[in-house]
Amino acid sequence: MDRSLRLLYIQRLFYQNPRGYKASELARLCGVDTRTINRDLQDLQDEPFRLPLVAEPDWRWRLMKGHRFTLPPIHFSLQEAAALYLAARMLDTVSDEPNPFVVRALVVLADALPAEVGRVIHEMVADRLDEERSPFARAFEVVTLGWATGRKVRMRYRSLRSEDTYETVLEPYLVVPSWPGHAIYVIGYASHAGEVRTFKMERISDAELLEETFTVPPGFDGASLLRSAWGIMWGEDTREVVLRFTPAVARRVKEGRWHETQQVEDCDDGGCIVRFRVAHPGEMKSWILGWGPDCEVLAPESLRAAIAEAHREAAALYGED
Repeated sequence: MDRSLRLLYIQRLFYQNPRGYKASELARLCGVDTRTINRDLQDLQDEPFRLPLVAEPDWRWRLMKGHRFTLPPIHFSLQEAAALYLAARMLDTVSDEPNPFVVRALVVLADALPAEVGRVIHEMVADRLDEERSPFARAFEVVTLGWATGRKVRMRYRSLRSEDTYETVLEPYLVVPSWPGHAIYVIGYASHAGEVRTFKMERISDAELLEETFTVPPGFDGASLLRSAWGIMWGEDTREVVLRFTPAVARRVKEGRWHETQQVEDCDDGGCIVRFRVAHPGEMKSWILGWGPDCEVLAPESLRAAIAEAHREAAALYGED
């Protein structure tokens, strides 16, 4: 194992096991001698890792309690840093809940970018640096730490249609944002269901990081899983969604990359027909309604009926026949 990879591996081992390790145990896990591990432990406490390790009387090394998971320095090009800024800014503006970790990320990026750009970013978040930590922020911290270190999370989750909560132990396999839902979701094996489930992180009322670890199953492929989703609702079976857009919005529609399965067909009147394949067409409802009368659902019939009903209800609300 390359030394740089070994140091990252040892760092992750300490986060996985709060009880820590003896140098001989780490040597066995890494396939090197104890002398090498002792040098590694010293290097991990110095720059750039600055890992706060404590040596117990039984020669066991462990992380200092309360330590925050930190990463070694990462070098980005200006354009890469700008891309991360835009991603963080977009997440910050669309999320249901304020996220102090996004604000901190923006501050770090601001300090790294040229002063003229960094000053503007600092001004954007200056009044949010002292935001109180919400249950969502706590859940985000615990779940992402479990995701990064392979540790299970015990959490209480609030159901969608009531204030009732239930407890489950989650193995967080993947954390993803959902632009249609304006939220962050975690996908993983849930003990109460005995299968992989999706959870909206904003509905987690309490979360606790457990010492018990997990391994992501070899067959789990997050990218392939979400390929069938419009936002976050995935499934093995997909259905074709066919939409007709008027000439008034066709150009804007064709400019966007709304889903990797999209196929566009121009119409003689200047409009266009767009086809998608998704697991849950109902997840597209709010996006379709956003186009108003410039979008007509041609298929499936169930989605067409749902959109038609939504338009009828809106017409009634505004007193239209």
